[in-house]
Amino acid sequence: QVQLVESGGGLVQPGGSLRLSCAASGIIFSLYDMGWYRQAPGKQRELVATISSGAGTNYADSVKGRFTISRDNAKNTVNLQMNSLKPEDTAVYYCTADRRRRITPTYWGQGTQVTVSS
Repeated sequence: QVQLVESGGGLVQPGGSLRLSCAASGIIFSLYDMGWYRQAPGKQRELVATISSGAGTNYADSVKGRFTISRDNAKNTVNLQMNSLKPEDTAVYYCTADRRRRITPTYWGQGTQVTVSS
């Protein structure tokens, strides 16, 4: 049984910050590449950020310089620090895990809502 559970979503004002967390179980966490996707109503799902098993990171151009992805292998968690939030960041954010860097990640969390007002 693989489970990814997101937390930390909520409502913030433009320019504010949120920190999302994802707790993973049922996998050897240290061997997996982790990521965050997001999807807004009427829009396509998009990749936000990834962090490899070796802790290398990649970001979508739209969030580069504002968001930071990190992982703590001792706690089996991956985090997404979101600063300088914009209304266009409003979406459901999903935590993902993948062993082989597939185009579509193998495992997905249930999602957490992030709403940036205005």
